[in-house]
Amino acid sequence: MKSLSLYQRLRQDIRQGIWPAGQLMNQQKLSDHYQVSRIPVRDALQQLKAEGLLVMAGKASLKVPELSAAEAEELYQIRLALEPLALERALPALSFHQLGRAEDLLQQIEQQQHLSAADRGAMNWQFHALLYQAGGQSPQLLQLLDRVHQQVERYLGFQELALNYADTSATEHWQLLQLLRDGQSQQALTLLRSHIAQAGQLLVQHLTTLEQTTASEQSNAAD
Repeated sequence: MKSLSLYQRLRQDIRQGIWPAGQLMNQQKLSDHYQVSRIPVRDALQQLKAEGLLVMAGKASLKVPELSAAEAEELYQIRLALEPLALERALPALSFHQLGRAEDLLQQIEQQQHLSAADRGAMNWQFHALLYQAGGQSPQLLQLLDRVHQQVERYLGFQELALNYADTSATEHWQLLQLLRDGQSQQALTLLRSHIAQAGQLLVQHLTTLEQTTASEQSNAAD
């Protein structure tokens, strides 16, 4: 099997939490860690920064961004605006074969009880993408959504694990699949909007509470 590039290894390690949120990263540290020269490290960091998986932290360092209530809210607003549109465009070409593939993926998620937060988020997006890509009607929209979900997947995984949301998410996925099988297109679109909106609202509320608690603790420590 072909070995992973440094970019792929670093991206995977960030997703798996080997480099956790808030972790400072620079070329020398990563060059030493991965035993490579600084040139591929620089190129990998630039690509990950462009994807939003790393952000600037001072003049010479980058860091894995913390989960943010404001970012979560914006990402879920984007999902709410674009994903129902993607499903609506895909509906005329959605086949029982594609619905079967989506069902297989849901079963796979249920069988793998020890998925990391990042992997759970990625598989969540795979389920949605299987529905949206039917007929190849919206290639630009799907590319945009794929880029959005590179940011969303860590929030999805965090939500399912930290907020015990996996059962709710799975139930709604199965309900969505059944509505599509039954040809109830408008009900499926309504459920999708509710699925995204309610999950986003719950996550933003939780992250806002965490941020307020952290700010209060820092303020008390400074007194």
